[in-house]
Amino acid sequence: MTFLKTSRRDALITGCKATTGMTLFPTAIFTKVFQLSEIEQVIPWMDQPPEPQMPDMNLLKWEEVDSWLTPTENFFRAVHYGIPEIDPETYRLEVTGLVKRPLIFTLDELMALPQREIDFTIECSGNRGFPWFIGGVYNARWTGTPLAPILEQAGILDEGKEVVFFGSDEGEEEVKPFLMEPVTMKQSFARSMSIEDATDENVMLSYAVNGRPLPTPNGYPVRLIAPGWYGIANVKWLKRIEIQKTRFMGKFMAKDYVTIREEEREGESVWVQSSVGRSRLNSVPAKVTVEDNQYRIYGAAWGAPIERVEVRIDDHDWVKALIVEGGDSEYAWKFWQVDWPSPGRGIHSITSRAIDKAGNTQPAPDDPYLKSKRTYWESNGQLTRRVMIS
Repeated sequence: MTFLKTSRRDALITGCKATTGMTLFPTAIFTKVFQLSEIEQVIPWMDQPPEPQMPDMNLLKWEEVDSWLTPTENFFRAVHYGIPEIDPETYRLEVTGLVKRPLIFTLDELMALPQREIDFTIECSGNRGFPWFIGGVYNARWTGTPLAPILEQAGILDEGKEVVFFGSDEGEEEVKPFLMEPVTMKQSFARSMSIEDATDENVMLSYAVNGRPLPTPNGYPVRLIAPGWYGIANVKWLKRIEIQKTRFMGKFMAKDYVTIREEEREGESVWVQSSVGRSRLNSVPAKVTVEDNQYRIYGAAWGAPIERVEVRIDDHDWVKALIVEGGDSEYAWKFWQVDWPSPGRGIHSITSRAIDKAGNTQPAPDDPYLKSKRTYWESNGQLTRRVMIS
């Protein structure tokens, strides 16, 4: 597939590369902190995750992470109806529904609009939901154009309540209406947001990542980027934006990607269902290293504006970690480290927890909210890893 054919696209992508190029390489402190020296060695975790049930998802391997911006070839991948092949020359994005002025954009026209960049960590809402699924997350610098001015240009009518984003990926779904025979219907992948959420200044239509055109499996040629939301909300292969007057109840809003919990309220069980949406506070210990008998723990935290990260070794007190990369990026992960002087020989457990700027703490695994869940979405409990010091 060829992406760049016109001089306008050449110029815009070249400009994108120029503005992001410096961040594609580690900063001076990053070189010292997360890129290991020639003699610094990683001590493997004892509790390695099982082999992934879906290897094509390209799960991140935490012990191998050495780059704050994830290389595009290491991006996590998830598809629902297959990966569409889209010709950039015939690509069109439609803005329709309850608007005063329906709009249609070519790829060139989108790329000619005011451009912005944002660092944003995308996490699959199923990440950490299974023992084998602990790497469904990556961090990238996204380039595109803000969505809000486009919606303003279209002019949302007063009765418009919901913004629905449709992808080019399609499949067939069977729906069984009450007292009727099942209906098989063709359906695009789609997700929705309120108008308030969709017009947030950080939400944008992205056509480049890490200074390059989007990879095909990750949404080429245009995808929605909604910082602060789980990956499922960041619709790929975007073809239509439609304003509707009622809540959108598609498969990936009302049936799949729904968190189900059983709560106890005044001695009674109450079942609660909520559609997966905004990201939740998360962190992981990534790796333990040793150099000249000096030990260090590295990790990452994301999901909300991070205030600090704390680490507990075995049953000792929590200690504050040093955030060494990403401290100024609201929506991107933070890399942290803790020096571990003179650990005793044997097996040790290492747990991390993130605290956001609103004072919320990443929950422990026995937190009532997590224990009441009956689905694996939004599993953000504190993660404990085990390591052998010999």
